[in-house]
Amino acid sequence: MSARDDVLLRVRSALTGARTPDAVPRDYLLTGTLGTAELLDLLADRLTDYKAGVRRTDAAGLPAAIADAVQAGLTATGRPRLVVPPGLPQEWLSALDAEIIVDDGLSALELDALQGVITGATVAVAETGTFVLDGSTDQGRRAITLVPDLHVCVLFAAQVVHGVPEAVALLEPTRPLTWVSGPSATSDIELVRVEGVHGPRTLEVVLVG
Repeated sequence: MSARDDVLLRVRSALTGARTPDAVPRDYLLTGTLGTAELLDLLADRLTDYKAGVRRTDAAGLPAAIADAVQAGLTATGRPRLVVPPGLPQEWLSALDAEIIVDDGLSALELDALQGVITGATVAVAETGTFVLDGSTDQGRRAITLVPDLHVCVLFAAQVVHGVPEAVALLEPTRPLTWVSGPSATSDIELVRVEGVHGPRTLEVVLVG
C-alpha cells in the first residue's frame, strides 16, 4: 500500500458513520435595494475611505474627468507616459496631454518605466468599495494594472451593484479576476501603512452616471 492509499483509507475510516452535514444557509442578502444614486454615493464613500480618489461625471465629461484624474494621481512632473489596454475606447483619451502606449505584451521593465494605466472594469460592489477586472479588452492583462504607479479606472453606473453575491453572479469564473479595493497597501506589525507594495500606489476612480 502506498502512502497515498494509506491516507485515503484513514480518511474513509474516519468518515464512516459520520452524520450528513447541515445545509448551508442561503438566506443572506442576494439582491440590494438601493437606487442608482444611493449605490454611487455608497461606492464613492467606500473608495474615499480606502484612500482612492473619486471623480463623478456624466458621459460628456468623461474625457476631462480622466485627464483630471491622471493629473491628480501623478507624482512626477512632465508629460506622462501611460499604458492602455487594446480595447479601451479612444474617445476617453481625447482630453489627455500624454504619451499613450497600447499594451502589446510589454515586459515588466517596460511597464515599470510608465507612469500609469487607464482601464475600464467589469463590475463594482458598492458595499465593499471594490471593483473587479476580468481581463476584457478594455481592462487588459493583469500586469498592466499592477506594475505602473497610478491606476485610473472608469466605472459606469450600470456596472455598480450593492453586494458581493450580485457581483459574483455577473462574473465568469474562468476569467482572470482581479478584485481591487483601494490602492495597494499593507501594514507591518506596528500598523505602519505602506502603499504600493504589490500594486499601484495611487488609485483614481471615475464614476460615470
